Amino acid sequence: MIEKRAMGKTGDSSSILGFGCMRLPLKGPKPGDIDLELAQKMVRSAIDRGVDYVDTAYVYHTSGAFGTSGASEPFLAQALKDGYRQRVKIATKLPLWTIKSKADMNKFLDLQLKNLDTNYIDYYLAHGFGNSTWEPMKELKILEFFDEAVKDGRILYPSFSFHDEYPLFETILKSYDWSMCQIQYNFLDTKYQAGQAGLKLAAQRNVAIVIMEPLRGGFLVRFMPSEAEQFLKEARPDWSLAAWCLNWLWNQPEVGVVLSGMSDMAQVDDNVSVAQKYRPGTFTQADEALIQRVQVLFQDRIKVNCTGCGYCQPCPSGVDIPQNLSFLNQYNMFEAQEARNHYKWAYGLMVPATSRADLCVSCGECVDRCPQGIPIPEFLDQTVKTFQG
Repeated sequence: MIEKRAMGKTGDSSSILGFGCMRLPLKGPKPGDIDLELAQKMVRSAIDRGVDYVDTAYVYHTSGAFGTSGASEPFLAQALKDGYRQRVKIATKLPLWTIKSKADMNKFLDLQLKNLDTNYIDYYLAHGFGNSTWEPMKELKILEFFDEAVKDGRILYPSFSFHDEYPLFETILKSYDWSMCQIQYNFLDTKYQAGQAGLKLAAQRNVAIVIMEPLRGGFLVRFMPSEAEQFLKEARPDWSLAAWCLNWLWNQPEVGVVLSGMSDMAQVDDNVSVAQKYRPGTFTQADEALIQRVQVLFQDRIKVNCTGCGYCQPCPSGVDIPQNLSFLNQYNMFEAQEARNHYKWAYGLMVPATSRADLCVSCGECVDRCPQGIPIPEFLDQTVKTFQG
């Protein structure tokens, strides 16, 4: 069976591997065209072998505008019939960008209970707290909403996922008696967003931690430097590249559940097998040294030595300099067309068109303020040529 770990303030436990329903296999060209038969087999197979935590969201597998209802929650309701619902904990998320009032929060929760065909949701997350959502949601009484939903039994454990910088994470974490937080974390993202500092702070406060993007959307496996892949295979011939990423995470006692967005049965088989074999001590100091070598190989591909400190901001032309340079680094780090697609997707969602790189007029104010002395306008020009040329 798969090892279990306590989940923070709940006093409960869950399998160290969770099934993420964001990347279910598709049967058609649209995100909502889930291959229902294969996806159900995958979910049930994982549960039969010990996985007892399943994560979804209102917007996953939507074929409409971003923020509209997706096919993932109704799919999961069907997949968890025949007694499977009683064997798992469900996590789903309140779509914050659609919320205009506290009444909206109750409306969406009730709709999601219907979508999932369940009387309660185990872990209900505020989806993607950040600078643009935290204060507005507080004003709309989201913390009061969580208290009321717990009291009336519609949810068990109030939680949140996070996509912003560490100082805000600390503020949010200390503002409420959270049961769980979900953060992006992997061996390349130890200082990204909440990062390792957030991981340790949550553990200190006895808040359970669920890890998302353990493989960085698969990039850490599909675009592993060939030199790194060779020495990892030599050291552990029986480990897949995914096993290295997962075992590195589970080796950290603060980590509760690691979510894997599995999209075919081979990935389920591999991930579940790795989880079943993991025990404390599986990941050794020698393994850690090899991962540090991998980190260096990835970091050597970094184009711009930008630390994201923000001293270059605000830009007189409105350019979000750290975000744009981050995309340029991602493209060079992974040498992947997917990075270009992600950049194009992000504009309009993560990086508004009013803050993209092509607005730079080379005034030089950012260069004067940059502690690293980076010739920022030159790299912004490269960003434009890379992604918009």
